[in-house]
Amino acid sequence: MHQFFVEDSQVGKENVTITGEDVRHIKNALRMKPGETIRISSRTGGNYFCKIAKIGEAFVQADIVSEDTKGTELPSKIYLFQALPKGDRMETVIEKAVELGVYEIIPVEMKYCVVRLDKKRAENKVKRYQSIAISAAKQSKRSMIPHVREVMNYRDAISYAGNLDVCIVPYENEAGMAGTAAVLEKIKPGRSIGIIIGPEGGFAEEEIAAVRDTMDVISLGKRILRTDTAAITAMSLVMLALERAADE
Repeated sequence: MHQFFVEDSQVGKENVTITGEDVRHIKNALRMKPGETIRISSRTGGNYFCKIAKIGEAFVQADIVSEDTKGTELPSKIYLFQALPKGDRMETVIEKAVELGVYEIIPVEMKYCVVRLDKKRAENKVKRYQSIAISAAKQSKRSMIPHVREVMNYRDAISYAGNLDVCIVPYENEAGMAGTAAVLEKIKPGRSIGIIIGPEGGFAEEEIAAVRDTMDVISLGKRILRTDTAAITAMSLVMLALERAADE
């Protein structure tokens, strides 16, 4: 079943009107026909199972069959602070983080980042990142589209993260999984959670020193993980902790 996102104003009492690029996608790429079932989510989190009623030149009208009251969102907002990696690794991180339930992604410039972006390139990158987030949200049947913020420097990033209830910092030189397990026990539904992931070159000592007293520095095991692997691993651990807590 295909997923689409609309503004609240596009949702009526009995039907939803889809406009914009999704119309072309439905008509030309997916070649959908009236009678087919789709899932639609609104900006404020309404989720509906619908049947396509009419496909016009610039709109698709879908009749609401039922409301999806279960939804697909995690019971907490996860903020992923990802150091800018080289190549297309950031795109992989965004795609997988969205699938795993991230709420917001913040690209961060750190001391040992290989990639350095000027303002224009950063703006173009963020546009590209947001489009990837939209595609991943549709594929994974999210009820909202995670936001990709503008690139931040490290100081601004840790200041932003300091407003969250819990913030974990996987660090390659941190030892012992008992501490990691203890931190995961603090992750409960309703609490905002930050994850700060370092770059290919690792965290600078002063970057870790800046967060050690206020955030939870943890280990992800004895092996050195690539930055994209670390992000996906940390997201998976937090998702598991939240899903388990919600089931209890």
